[in-house]
Amino acid sequence: MDGLLKNCRIKNQLLRECLAEFLGVYVLILFGCGSVAQVTTSHEKNGQYLSINLGFSLGVTFGVFVSRGVSGAHLNPAVSLSLCVLGRHPWKKLPFFILFQVFGAFLAAATVYLQYYDAIQTYSGGELTVTGPTATAGIFSTYPADYLSMWGGIVDQVIGTAALLLCVLALGDQRNTPLQDGARPVLVGAAVLLIGISMGSNSGYAINPARDIGPRLFTYLMGWGAEVFTAGGGWWWVPIVAPCVGALLGTLIYELAIEVHHPPSAGELRTPSQGAPGAELELERDGKAQ
Repeated sequence: MDGLLKNCRIKNQLLRECLAEFLGVYVLILFGCGSVAQVTTSHEKNGQYLSINLGFSLGVTFGVFVSRGVSGAHLNPAVSLSLCVLGRHPWKKLPFFILFQVFGAFLAAATVYLQYYDAIQTYSGGELTVTGPTATAGIFSTYPADYLSMWGGIVDQVIGTAALLLCVLALGDQRNTPLQDGARPVLVGAAVLLIGISMGSNSGYAINPARDIGPRLFTYLMGWGAEVFTAGGGWWWVPIVAPCVGALLGTLIYELAIEVHHPPSAGELRTPSQGAPGAELELERDGKAQ
């Protein structure tokens, strides 16, 4: 068995990182959307809104644990984009990370659908709908509340994702928040929990393009139809674009308010001629998020 597993070993670093992102997002969506399915199909007898918050936050925590040692556990195209802007992640890897993140979310949605197939069919009366009293598309992707305007939804997603990046960057900044390594995934999950219980009612706090578009594509293909893209006044693009804007905004705020003001460390003050191993101090500030 050991020999067989060794023959399956992948040597390409990029592919290993992409597989880690795929599996990390898969874990996140499996627990997150699974919690929504349980609450929805049981008519809230087997859980309430807080159950969903916990499902996604703990899903993030364990998704980070699964992938962090290989890929840094971005788990979110908006996080990957921000790290590229900061120069902490190569731009050439960005499209591959995003592709595997979306695929992980897609396959996790398929798994939740398979597991809850009978419950979904019973709850919906066999009719897969996006809106209405027995709508089930919301198990997989986010949709705006009836009162929410398109502009309000954009603002909602920008603020929520900016808050996420503020927390992620702070937790990864050793000169600001020295932490034991194993604490970071738990605290990133706690940040997602806070966002969910404080900013979730408007549109379901996607704050992650892969988390939304992957399951949305699945529902489109599996019988919910084109309404998954037309519902909410064509809402589908907001959880893709607005989180990216919010992530960049949160990154900018943290960098300008905190990061650039750190005093130089001893390693940064040295020059190569003074025997320093290099001109830059490499910090452990990799992004880990939903």
